[in-house]
Amino acid sequence: MELIRTLTQMVHSLRARGIRRRVAVVCPKDSHTEYVIIRALREEIAEFLLVSDTADMEMAYHLRMASPDFVRVYEAETPDAAAALAVELVRTGEADILMKGLINTDNLLRAVLNKEKGLLPSGGVLSHVAVAQVPLYHKLLFFSDAAVIPRPTLDQFRAMIMADVALCRKLGSEQPRVALIHCTEKINEKFPHTISYVQLKEEALQGKFGSVFVDGPMDAKTACDAHSGQIKGLASPVVGNADIMIFPNIESGNTFYKTLSLFGDANMAGMLTGTIAPVVVPSRADSGNSKYYSLALACLAGNEPQNECL
Repeated sequence: MELIRTLTQMVHSLRARGIRRRVAVVCPKDSHTEYVIIRALREEIAEFLLVSDTADMEMAYHLRMASPDFVRVYEAETPDAAAALAVELVRTGEADILMKGLINTDNLLRAVLNKEKGLLPSGGVLSHVAVAQVPLYHKLLFFSDAAVIPRPTLDQFRAMIMADVALCRKLGSEQPRVALIHCTEKINEKFPHTISYVQLKEEALQGKFGSVFVDGPMDAKTACDAHSGQIKGLASPVVGNADIMIFPNIESGNTFYKTLSLFGDANMAGMLTGTIAPVVVPSRADSGNSKYYSLALACLAGNEPQNECL
């Protein structure tokens, strides 16, 4: 598969491969969610199961009437009941992807993380991967975790790398380059994540993550700018050419996300990983484009194509 370098290419790949996923949307009643659904229907990358609460069904029925062959509507008494029903649709295989509409993230995640009826396998690690198309970078940039894990443990770092590498490969990177991010290149016991980085690099050399390059600690500029690495005397396949950046905590990952989107003019996409199916939980402040590309990312991340109509 050819390397996908832009988010637009990602959508084109979905269309060229005939991938049309079934998406369960919880509480589709805001303008951004409506935009995503209409655009995905127009570009033929998704079909929709719209699950809304009884108090606000107007948009769901409107979308159903506009595209009856590819939209089905479900009614639940409350937003929490809508979240539970949408999760059940994914669990039973009626939907391939779960997507948040106008519902609090905490409410949706309660249904996703329900130990008996949720989407996270026992012992699984829930994380978040973001994908940025930055005008001054030569390819898509993946990074974790900007939304879920406050202070990753060694096991959580492993899970993040595995999930991000798997997704990166689905976008055509045969040997992803993973940068372990810190403020310097020095290992220091005062920063426990740098000790974890040493272990992760050893495991990468042993083949734990498959065919990858893993290096760090290094700062974000060194990971993406070869000149910075040359000045510092650093030689690595990762330096200046990172596909994936693993951040040490949620503060740094989230700040990077918001800075790229605001000051870096980056187009963004993101989804949860670790669940049995992709989960799209966009931020309220994300643009319509970002929410659409997040859905497209989830569609590409799914398993086998689903071409049957509802």
